[in-house]
Amino acid sequence: MNFWQAVPVAAVITIVIQTAFVLLWVGRAGARLDMMEQRLEQQAGVNERLARLEEQAFAQRATLDRIETKLANL
Repeated sequence: MNFWQAVPVAAVITIVIQTAFVLLWVGRAGARLDMMEQRLEQQAGVNERLARLEEQAFAQRATLDRIETKLANL
């Protein structure tokens, strides 16, 4: 008996269709990952700037606290 005679045509068509959809899904997932990597690369500079601004804000707050303490002691 031939293999192709034992396997129904519908089963072969189903496997081919499912394989095609899996390949499409993997392609879309790869495209989404590429897009997210590009966004992260674009935001890398923003994250560094934000960290510097936070440090500056902490330093300014500490300076303001020292000034307020000196004024309160006058």
